Amino acid sequence: MNLRKNLWRGSLLPLGCEVAAKIASAAHSSGSKLPRHTGLFQSLVVLSFFGLSACTVGPDFQKPEATQPADWAKPARSAPSQAVSEPLNEHWWETFHDPQLSALTQRALSNNLDLQLASSRLQQSRAARQVITAERYPNSAATGSYARKRNSGEGLNDPSGHDGNSAFNLWDAGFSASWELDFWGRVRRETEAADANLEVAENDRRGVLLTVLADTAQNYIQLRGVQNTRAVTEQNLDVARHSLKLSQLRLADGVATDLDVAEAAAQVAAIEARLPALEQRQAQLINAISLLMGEPPQALAKELSTDAAVPQSPLQVAIGLPSQLAERRPDIRQAEARLHAATANIGVAKGDFYPRITLSGNLGSQAMQLSDFGSWGSRAFGIGPQFSLPLFDGGRLRGMLQLREAQQQEAAIAYLQTVLRAWHEIDDQLTAYNASQRRRDSLAEAVRQNQIALRTAQQQYVEGVVDFVNVLTVQSALLATQEQWVESSTGVSLAMVGLYKALGGGWQSVYPAAQLAAGSPDVAKP
Repeated sequence: MNLRKNLWRGSLLPLGCEVAAKIASAAHSSGSKLPRHTGLFQSLVVLSFFGLSACTVGPDFQKPEATQPADWAKPARSAPSQAVSEPLNEHWWETFHDPQLSALTQRALSNNLDLQLASSRLQQSRAARQVITAERYPNSAATGSYARKRNSGEGLNDPSGHDGNSAFNLWDAGFSASWELDFWGRVRRETEAADANLEVAENDRRGVLLTVLADTAQNYIQLRGVQNTRAVTEQNLDVARHSLKLSQLRLADGVATDLDVAEAAAQVAAIEARLPALEQRQAQLINAISLLMGEPPQALAKELSTDAAVPQSPLQVAIGLPSQLAERRPDIRQAEARLHAATANIGVAKGDFYPRITLSGNLGSQAMQLSDFGSWGSRAFGIGPQFSLPLFDGGRLRGMLQLREAQQQEAAIAYLQTVLRAWHEIDDQLTAYNASQRRRDSLAEAVRQNQIALRTAQQQYVEGVVDFVNVLTVQSALLATQEQWVESSTGVSLAMVGLYKALGGGWQSVYPAAQLAAGSPDVAKP
């Protein structure tokens, strides 16, 4: 009596789990000689079953902690735009203050096909989770049948009573139900793993969304950079054509040579040769943006062919806090979910070692005549537990457990690698952002000085102080530095986009974590 009271109070529940585990392991072992008919064995079985409700086999998942770098936002030396440890702007693309970029971003979020594919995969994962978690609940079904039968007179008994000499009708209908008692927590671990796998799919979608945001911004910035490079090239082409006309006039006046005219004409042709490649690159970038929008080739040509300035970064770039990185980066969240699923699968594998107990029952009616069907005498029922314990499987269960444990170890290493890679990406992007700003500012000064040099060389050529080679040399240097300046200015904005992508910012406002609790498949539009 005291033992029963202690069991009901739960003081021996953990003991019951351990004992039951030992009994199952002993029964599963081929060399076990456990005295199955002794009172001790029966007592242990009773004790273990009382403790089953508190037993969940396998390790409990513990959220991993990754080391954070000591230096997060490093001040840039002589860079006008600084990274600061302030809350990250979830709509970071709006900090460029470019309405067309913001509009394209919204269209990509609505129409991008990669995002729709990820949403479809997420729906599949939700359906798969529902299939797995259905095992937690009883299974019921209604059955019914009719058959015209004739049994062998030499075989089984003939229910018709005619020794197989005549056929008979058999009407059957009923209701059946079964429910596996999850004593060991195997089904709970399966549900836990299914929830973690669903989180993997959710963060896969977030990763795709983050990539779409970054690709849209990067392609748009590159397009504006190409258009600005083309504008600079066309300006230099006008200057070269002016120099060609000037050399032709001087040749007519007898103060220039055919060499000067030929060199000027060659300079014009060389600059013109740059334009087709820039036009090709512009068409490719417009197509890339069109693809992100889910549009056919050149669908946005009319909309995006008009030149515009390269979007510029703000004076301060808020990058958040190091402790928030694991909550923002979809790949880190995904790696954590995979580790969670792998840990839960260990419990599933351990649960397969232990007995499965299923409660089942059926209630129905069976008759050979339709007029008797449903009468009190035609009733039939059955109810009782079913018990299944693996005894020998050639090491399959043990091998599965070893596989799950190795997969958990792999998932743990993958998580650490993902976090470490994230820190490296952020550090590289911060370095690129700071370096591109310094390069842009130095090239701006080089452009200014080359413009002065070109005006001086042209004036001196008109005055006959220098020959035309000096003019061509200075003009070539100016064109090169102008192109490099446009490229570096574009690189600053691209580095900012890369930084926000490395920080994992942007998906929060479009696919908030609050939707996970609600289980909504829809995506909230910002």
